[in-house]
Amino acid sequence: MSKRKRPKRYPTDLNARKWNVIRELLPAALPGGRPRKANLRKILNAVFYVVRSGCAWRLLPMGYFPPYQTVYGYFRRWVKDGTWERALGTLRADVRRKAGRHKHPTAGSIDSQSVKTTALAGIKGYDAAKCIQGRKRHILVDTLGPVMVIVVTAANVPEREGAKLILQSLTGSCKKIRRIWVDGGYNGKAFTAWAAECFRIIWAAVLRPQGTSGFKLLPRRWVVGRAFAWLYRYRRLSKDYEACTDSSKAFIHIAMINLMVNRLARA
Repeated sequence: MSKRKRPKRYPTDLNARKWNVIRELLPAALPGGRPRKANLRKILNAVFYVVRSGCAWRLLPMGYFPPYQTVYGYFRRWVKDGTWERALGTLRADVRRKAGRHKHPTAGSIDSQSVKTTALAGIKGYDAAKCIQGRKRHILVDTLGPVMVIVVTAANVPEREGAKLILQSLTGSCKKIRRIWVDGGYNGKAFTAWAAECFRIIWAAVLRPQGTSGFKLLPRRWVVGRAFAWLYRYRRLSKDYEACTDSSKAFIHIAMINLMVNRLARA
């Protein structure tokens, strides 16, 4: 008798435990029209495959995943209605509770990362400090590392301008933030005073000790650096391949969702 072959699976596929973590965060079918036929678990598997492998939508393996038009349609729909961002917010709160923290953090850290873009249309600029033509990702993370706010700009936007956009984009989950750690690129008396007056946030610069050379692990600042390292595991984020910055933000949300689901599904 021939042995029964196990069904083919990719490492990015959701098992039953991971699916149970996220299934309730997905929106119900739209009212009216034909009943939904798409399997949302397979849709998510396909989206996670794209962000982790870095492949184009049209290169999704045929026969295993739903048609790429269907997968991309759900991806864009959930970008526009905020599903990815809301799901990440809920999962981040669950991760904090699991770690014994309050769901609303009181402190965080901001940093930016310049990445190259492709020949596609969209905003882009030149970061003279990093010698990179492309875009800049400005992120705010909590003290555990999960991303709270993302702003994507042209690479020539200064750090303080990006930080200003982040502060102006703070959501309800950030309402208890009272201290943010930054590096020297964000330091400045005028900006510190503005953050304190408008948002009641202490702008705390963590600087390298004088006289040091080479790599130096800075307190509090390493958390946001680790968050960028997490994102670099996902090949779709190695460059910014998107024409629209809302898609760029969504892929960061999706990468963090994948990380949070994996964390919460552990025994």
